[in-house]
Amino acid sequence: MKSLVVFAACFTGFISGAFSQTVQLLYDRTRPQTAYAAHTLEKALREQHYVLSEKQASYTLTLAVDARQSDPEAFSIKPATGQLTITGSDERGLLYGCLSLSEDLRNGTALPNIKARHEKANLPFRAIKFNLPWDSYREGYAMELHQETCRDLRFWEAFLDMMAQNRFNALTLWNLHPFPFMIRPTNFPEASPFTDQELADWQALYRGIFRLAKERGIDTYLVNWNIFVSPEFTKAYQVGGDNPDNRIHYGNADTSAIIKRYTRECVTQVLNEYPDLTGLGFTHGEAMRGMTPRQRQDWFSETILAGMQQASRKAKLIHRVPLEANTGVGGSTSIGTEQLTRKAMEELDFLDGPIWAEIKFNWSHAFSSPKLIKVHGGKISDTYFTPQPRNYRIAWMARNEDFFCLRWGVPGFIREHIATNTQPYVGGYFVGSEGYIPAKDYFTKPGLGVDWQYAFERQWLFYKLWGRLLYDPATPDAVFKAEFTHRYGKGTEPLLEASALAGTTPLRLASYFDFTWDFSLYSEGFMAMDKKSMDYISVDRLISQPTTDTTAISVAEYVRKGSRGVAFGPDKLTPLRLAGLLEQDCRNALNLVAHSKTTANKALPFEVADIKAWAYLGLHFAQKLRGATALETYRQQGDEAHKQAAIQYLEKALKQWDEVIRITRPLYNDMPLAAYSYPHDGKRLVSDTNRRFHWQTLRPDVARDVETARNATVQAASKKQLVDH
Repeated sequence: MKSLVVFAACFTGFISGAFSQTVQLLYDRTRPQTAYAAHTLEKALREQHYVLSEKQASYTLTLAVDARQSDPEAFSIKPATGQLTITGSDERGLLYGCLSLSEDLRNGTALPNIKARHEKANLPFRAIKFNLPWDSYREGYAMELHQETCRDLRFWEAFLDMMAQNRFNALTLWNLHPFPFMIRPTNFPEASPFTDQELADWQALYRGIFRLAKERGIDTYLVNWNIFVSPEFTKAYQVGGDNPDNRIHYGNADTSAIIKRYTRECVTQVLNEYPDLTGLGFTHGEAMRGMTPRQRQDWFSETILAGMQQASRKAKLIHRVPLEANTGVGGSTSIGTEQLTRKAMEELDFLDGPIWAEIKFNWSHAFSSPKLIKVHGGKISDTYFTPQPRNYRIAWMARNEDFFCLRWGVPGFIREHIATNTQPYVGGYFVGSEGYIPAKDYFTKPGLGVDWQYAFERQWLFYKLWGRLLYDPATPDAVFKAEFTHRYGKGTEPLLEASALAGTTPLRLASYFDFTWDFSLYSEGFMAMDKKSMDYISVDRLISQPTTDTTAISVAEYVRKGSRGVAFGPDKLTPLRLAGLLEQDCRNALNLVAHSKTTANKALPFEVADIKAWAYLGLHFAQKLRGATALETYRQQGDEAHKQAAIQYLEKALKQWDEVIRITRPLYNDMPLAAYSYPHDGKRLVSDTNRRFHWQTLRPDVARDVETARNATVQAASKKQLVDH
């Protein structure tokens, strides 16, 4: 070990029979990652009232890397009399060992009581999907409001600290066209919209992000959509779209030779000028209308892949699986496209490490079922999986478009997801959103004196569960309960169980209510896309909507088959069975938090309120399912009793919605939602960019369900059957 730096720490107090103890911390200070790992320990020591100095010590902590260990990102902690050694199989493993020890210290375990352990990574790729607010894919105020926050390196330092603490090892940054923010293209300087000083500021930001990430053992990737160029490029060269200030995501492809050259040279220049950038990713998607899958793959080969090959160093690649199997952009799949894509990936031999083949798990709504039901465009075959791929691994995209405001954490769901979907051909997961950026907290009402600054800090449990369980699925609930204790004090451990029970609400809605793209469902708001607007899910929509999971039975099917005497087995989830499960879990969640004392911590009232909000949304869903079933039964079979039952259930559903309003109105603003766009006659139509969401604004729609039931009549065909009978 070279250039050892020695720190001593003094602890005054009773530790294993001693009244005081000094500690030496030994590590290689020449390596930035090791230094960062050591600093995490220093911080934990200070928090436990150790005083750092360079005096001789009676207790020694040694940090070391042993490259002879075969498992990447592994660590071991070995205690002995008067000493403790943390050994990583690599620097990332050493960091995780230091973070593990720091966690023990914060949870009150003294150094002499630290237990020996060995941990290793279950999956090599554990990524965050982060949409940047500049040149963003989604539009509107919900994206724009993050500009200042995301241009501040203090935000990225905090976010990357969180990622490292939770064992995420890849940050993927997404926007339409990243290159003008990073370089002035040598042969296309007109493509840059910035002055020299403005570009220097952007470059300092990107270099700072990549540096901070590297220190924390986090790989960085740029991922874009295609085929986009800067508006300035379009104006200068008259290619890349008719209206450079309104680029159409669903527009026709422009494969001009000058765009190919520009893209290829930008890729090479970015990789050469940013040595801390790990890799790139690309999308067979937007602005490629009219191209066949073969043409799209060839375009990438001639541009992004050729640019990577011409760079002065190797880089890693995220190769998104095609979103379209024909010449459109709406989403479709075919075995032929899968075969084409697999062959193209397996021919690539100049990259650094395996290709991460990204596939959207259950399209835009991974928070639905741990079963792979669909991908972007529909069903998928086993083409990518069988036989075992040689140079790529599948990375599931766990997209969250279902809850942005309410905190969520269901450890059992994440464990089952990982256990069900980590076959040998799987390399890991992405976790993130398209319509939400976890930067500025635009949810919380001002003046409440909260003790967090950024949006992601509100959702600490979400990130901790995903990151820690992707690294080690055997991580016990005790770890997460201890974090509640650390944050909020003794007696708050039941909040994990309450969160797990109430947090099943969005999962059950998304498993029951079939979806496709982002805005086809927004579980937190009980909203879904209806033609060309996103609205509250009415009782009629709930009746008619097909289910996502084939084991679930829609209301319409349940009533139709039930009227013919069809019995549903225990393996089928009927609407009334689902209502019973929701009622049981949400009532239990409310019981667990009924007597929670929330005055001791500024964040704790929000934790408890969000659990209650999910629980009442679940109870609302339960009553709505019962009301929908009674209403459809009345329409099909008659009998006034069914109609009256429907009215009563839907009135109860309204009362549960009012509880959600009562809980959330004092805490949360009316929240902007990302604008959504869709094609129409070759033009792009964008939703209202000023729309705001709160449960209170939807109350008239919820109340309308009651009127729907009151005004219901027996359907004509059913009336005739009743008369004939």
